Amino acid sequence: MSQPLIGVVLAATGRLAPLGVPLDFVARALPWPVGVLVRDSGSTAGGARVAALSLVEAGVRVVVTLGGTETLPAVAGVCTEREVPCVSTTLPWQVFAAGHQPGWAFHFGWGLDDIAVVFADLWEYVGQARVVGCLWNDGTQGEALRRWFRPVAAARGHELVDLPYRESGGELPDVAGVEVVTGAATATDLATALRHRRPRLVTCSRWLTYPFSVAQHGLDRVATIVSWTPEHAHRAAVRTPRDLAAAYEAATGSGWLQPLGLAHALMEVACHAVASADSREGLAAVLARTRLATLAGVLDWTAGPVPGVATIPLAGGQWRARPQPELVVVDNRRAPVVPVGGELLVGP
Repeated sequence: MSQPLIGVVLAATGRLAPLGVPLDFVARALPWPVGVLVRDSGSTAGGARVAALSLVEAGVRVVVTLGGTETLPAVAGVCTEREVPCVSTTLPWQVFAAGHQPGWAFHFGWGLDDIAVVFADLWEYVGQARVVGCLWNDGTQGEALRRWFRPVAAARGHELVDLPYRESGGELPDVAGVEVVTGAATATDLATALRHRRPRLVTCSRWLTYPFSVAQHGLDRVATIVSWTPEHAHRAAVRTPRDLAAAYEAATGSGWLQPLGLAHALMEVACHAVASADSREGLAAVLARTRLATLAGVLDWTAGPVPGVATIPLAGGQWRARPQPELVVVDNRRAPVVPVGGELLVGP
């Protein structure tokens, strides 16, 4: 193998391991023009730091990583400290930007404001100006949702009320006027909350964007965000979204996951950078001015919304709990690059 120029930090073990599989497949199973070195974060911030330091000491020129709330910032932090470019994805950009000054860490994805817009679009299928119950925790995610999600949704005329929430789960309280519930809960907590009472519509992000979370508890008709599917009209130099999904499913025996296309884009961006500069400083300069068509769409770090961040659009989707959970795109007004596959199903 050629000298490893790209380092990859992913969760191969621990609670985030299911999300590491797409990046592991993309990094190891697909051909890339440069050497790639992979390290396991163990799904912890400490493990992510150790993994990133190992890659830096091995001499990689750029590090890529995706998710989660604690591990991604840990990798970006090490890279910033050691002045090695890092490219990351699958974390709302406000959470990323809050912890990093521009320079060495680069990120692409969506914002909490984007999630709020897409979810409000879906709530309004029920009717205008809803009372929306929020299942938000008191940790980093909950704080971020209150800061960046709530004002956007409220500006659309919706009244957002906090519902009692415990990490261990709790049944959904009967709050007057609440027909719509939104959250960032785990599948277990959401299933517990809905055990005896089901609102007309549930919108949930984070773990509910993945089929294994839906399948575990049969969470039919939960709506979520859609960042990537095999049907997205994106094209890279060597393959299409459908090509990538088919290769992944053949190799793993599992269905595609939304991070698959974003993981591919991480490697595309990293390869673009190492082909354009010889030094780490040069790579950082290249990334800061990169505008590149990838399997996750056109990533443009010259357009903001803040330095070091490029954005991708979101569509609205809804799970159908069939023998294998199916994610159906039900609203694409914010992301016309993916076709609508069915209607949003709303309870009585």
